[in-house]
Amino acid sequence: MVADTQAHEDERLRAESFVTKLMKKPELGAIGGVILVTLFFLATADSTMFTLSGIMNFMTPAAQLGILGIAAAMLMIGGEFDLSIGSMVAFAGMVFGVFTVNLGLPLILAIPMTMAFAASIGAVNGSIVLKTGLPSFIVTLAGLFILRGASLVGLKIFTGGSTQLRGVRDAVEGDWLAPIFSGDAFAGLFGWLASLGIIETFKNGAPKIPGIPVEILWFIAFALVATYILLRTPVGNWIFATGGDTDAATNSGVPVRRVKISLFMLTACAAALVAIITVMDAGSTDARRGFMKEFEAIITAVIGGCLLTGGYGSAIGAFFGAIIFGMVTIGLTYTDFDQDWFQIFLGGMLLLAVVFNNAIRKRVTGER
Repeated sequence: MVADTQAHEDERLRAESFVTKLMKKPELGAIGGVILVTLFFLATADSTMFTLSGIMNFMTPAAQLGILGIAAAMLMIGGEFDLSIGSMVAFAGMVFGVFTVNLGLPLILAIPMTMAFAASIGAVNGSIVLKTGLPSFIVTLAGLFILRGASLVGLKIFTGGSTQLRGVRDAVEGDWLAPIFSGDAFAGLFGWLASLGIIETFKNGAPKIPGIPVEILWFIAFALVATYILLRTPVGNWIFATGGDTDAATNSGVPVRRVKISLFMLTACAAALVAIITVMDAGSTDARRGFMKEFEAIITAVIGGCLLTGGYGSAIGAFFGAIIFGMVTIGLTYTDFDQDWFQIFLGGMLLLAVVFNNAIRKRVTGER
């Protein structure tokens, strides 16, 4: 009798092997992708790509895309899409520019007001999706065109006919919040390292890298906070449950409506953050800012392990997915390859990621 009991021991109590646990990690494919891409560029690119300055060069665009990608990943885990995120970068940039240049508001007011403006639009997107039952793909696709058009019209109104608003850098110069959202951090540390000869310098002794671009710090912080929320809080459980099975989540007491609307607000605010950072760095904003970023953000999330069906994914996976983008975008300039290969890479990586993630999903769920 004891033998029979042991033979029919509950499978849930069996210890999983390290390989089995590893295969269930959503970020596995993205980490593998980073390793493969790194090896590729080590073999084909100029050696300066992996110097400190080279790393900063590809991490900067990776960080900007990664902030969008992590937010998109969390929304996809919750079972929805946001195709308006790229247009929101342009629209939020216009709003921020108007607040700072046209109205002369200090950053302590302009930044929260821009975020609130973006969050309200995200909430509207989420409410429309939930009230109408329409796919979020369609609702936010409409939002993509509406926000892009609103950016064009708005900029012409506030600039007197131009689609570019300048003067942001002058408007925020000297503001105590400016260093948090633009420029380079730890300039003193890098200057000290340069004086010791630890990092590269110009002939006059100035460091070639004056500091760490602030968007990289925002990127890392966002990835850590998102990962903590997904894996260590009840909200994370709600997000996974909402994307996995909405009806079951509702019956279990999960506030599905609140979760989904909050995730749409998150993607909008992530776009607004990228808009603020890029507008302050460039000193201007224009209607084409964020163009195609909605698709790149979703591809980043998919490469990072998110399933298109929801309920599965990883913020850390999106973090590494964005790094892959940054490495390839900038890395091709260090090689003899035509940079148009980047488009082929995007399609190939998306296809491979979907195939890989689908295989992992079947392995985890036991489907055939």
